[in-house]
Amino acid sequence: MALSTAENQPLLVTASLCHPLRVHYSNFGAKPLSSYIGHTMTVRNGQILDLRIEKLIFGGRGLARVNGLAIFVERAVPGDEVRVRVFKKKKNHAEARVIELITPSPFRIEPPCRYSGFCGGCTWQFLDYEKQLFFKREHVVEALEHIGQLRNIRVHPIIPSEKRFGYRNKMEFSFSDRRWLLPEELPRKDIQKDFALGLHVPGTFDKVLDTESCLLMPDTGNNILRDVRHHVRKSGIAPYGLRSHEGFWRFLMLRHASSHNQWMVNIITSEEQRSWVQPLADLLYEKYQNITSVVNNINTRKAGIAVGQWEICLSGEPFISDKIAGFEFEISANSFFQTNTAGAARLYETVKAYAGLTGREIVVDLYSGTGTIPIFLSDGARKVVGIEISEGAVQDAQKNCRENRIRNCQFICKDIKKGLKDVTDIPDVMVIDPPRIGMHKDVVNIVRSLSPGRIVYISCNPTTLARDLAMLKEDYHVVEVQPVDMFPHTYHIESVARLEKLP
Repeated sequence: MALSTAENQPLLVTASLCHPLRVHYSNFGAKPLSSYIGHTMTVRNGQILDLRIEKLIFGGRGLARVNGLAIFVERAVPGDEVRVRVFKKKKNHAEARVIELITPSPFRIEPPCRYSGFCGGCTWQFLDYEKQLFFKREHVVEALEHIGQLRNIRVHPIIPSEKRFGYRNKMEFSFSDRRWLLPEELPRKDIQKDFALGLHVPGTFDKVLDTESCLLMPDTGNNILRDVRHHVRKSGIAPYGLRSHEGFWRFLMLRHASSHNQWMVNIITSEEQRSWVQPLADLLYEKYQNITSVVNNINTRKAGIAVGQWEICLSGEPFISDKIAGFEFEISANSFFQTNTAGAARLYETVKAYAGLTGREIVVDLYSGTGTIPIFLSDGARKVVGIEISEGAVQDAQKNCRENRIRNCQFICKDIKKGLKDVTDIPDVMVIDPPRIGMHKDVVNIVRSLSPGRIVYISCNPTTLARDLAMLKEDYHVVEVQPVDMFPHTYHIESVARLEKLP
């Protein structure tokens, strides 16, 4: 079966039980890694190498070495013996893709999803779950040691996800006027290539798979996905072109509130045409009793984000409600809410345990979002102050406090640096839950000047976790770190660190 790559090289694809995609180059030779030992070798673009993968690095790629040069290999795990093609060569490393899995690692399993290896939704399905946890913890430890220069930190075993599939309460699918074909679809003449609704090929903005179902969300979500696909294709209204920026249908966002089994359908379009979307909203609202909200977000800009400049409620309410540990939260289409509800409960329980509240403390929560952490901590603190730059998120936080009858939380709607200057009470405990990029160094300096007795730092990125903890280590001792797996079958990992003020 012929397959064309981005480099326009002919490939041959065959199936195998342990690895669904086996690719052979027919017009290149390859030398085993052992043949280079003791010899000078220059790695170059397009070169074919036989490698044995040593370890997994953060980001989910396998690591091998040729004469000390690090080679990062996509979709490879420790123990794999692979034939790879180098596609990027830099001064200190090279990047490569597997073209043949010569001997699979014993850590590999048969992935249950037909899109595994092609879809960016979850890139570790072929890796045994216990090994996923092992490597994620290893990434946290290595980041602390090598980036943060923090040695002998107590990093606990990872708290696993309660569900390994069907755990996501939010999924975003892209429409496209160009469908990216799987290898087995290439010879079929009955497939229309001018429509796709699904997930992206990893690392691309314009390659969209027509995803029939996704194992990361509950079954009802996949039924909704199929009905939307069928309706849109029959509508005759063009999907959005990710290169041409023409067309109407842009994204489909599905949100699920597990505690009440409520669903929100958010249809993102390139313009406001209610008569085009209302029939779809009516169809879904009537067919599914647990769809309680259908909204239309309109995004006229070229930016490929599933957030509208304005929103229209088409059916039901403009929000759904979910619970975490008995607290009720209203979730609107564009508000932030942890995507693994059961995992969020475990994460917040860890935060509360590390905060060590006795009822007398003043807590300041940076990047407080829609108020989930302040509300979770409210019954153990004298006062909780949340700082958040998003006006919409602060409004949601205040509303969530009213819904839960909480009166000891207040919120400052400002940039973190400016908001911290408005904190009038010296915090006993500071909770910090920054975005992936971590804290700005100016924020770190303000935190140090406020000098809270305890810091609880939550991170979704081991790299920035280690960097930020390193900036605090002159004033604080990192007592322990608890990783929490919120995203099975991906390399992502949440971590909660407890820091105590040095005497």
